Amino acid sequence: MIGGTRTLKDSRMISQMTIAVLVGSLRKDSFNRRAARALASVAPGELRLEEIEIGQLPLYNEDLDTGSEIPPAWLEFRKQVKRHDGVLFVTPEYNRSVPGVLKNAIDVGSRPYGQSVWNGKPAAVMSVSPGAIGGFGANHHLRQSLVFLNMPVLQQPEAYVGNAAKLFDAKGGFASEPTREFFTKFMGAFALWIEQNRLPLP
Repeated sequence: MIGGTRTLKDSRMISQMTIAVLVGSLRKDSFNRRAARALASVAPGELRLEEIEIGQLPLYNEDLDTGSEIPPAWLEFRKQVKRHDGVLFVTPEYNRSVPGVLKNAIDVGSRPYGQSVWNGKPAAVMSVSPGAIGGFGANHHLRQSLVFLNMPVLQQPEAYVGNAAKLFDAKGGFASEPTREFFTKFMGAFALWIEQNRLPLP
């Protein structure tokens, strides 16, 4: 987790912002999990990144979303997301779309109707893949859902990261300076995006 403040060129002070990180892969050593940690390592000081696990969430079933039957994991997940200023999605591509585990997390957070924890939260998407197109399909399919959820999503720089096996060294660090520079640029743009679009936390 990273904290602190810094001064922009216009001398405005940016306050610390907490960012929920959702990784669309459950594999312990997945390329996307490595990428999420690498993004945290180069995030500006005003961003505090916190990964929220999604693999423990039961599949969404509206019949369970009432009274005492609501799964505790759903309630805890909603509570965690709600207290963050923004959301960073880092995901692989499965069958030209997002993995089911990530879609389920989105569904859980969007309910009950009218109480979505995603509403108004600034977001960014990075898709990481061993293939050359860098999960382009998943990246854009996810954005369709985020538009409906009323989440302003960072447009530039786009982050379709291919050839994932060559991104990091054996210790999880960047394997090349250009990769580090791109990740740093992406997180800097996201910090400014959140500051411009975030809503007051409840």
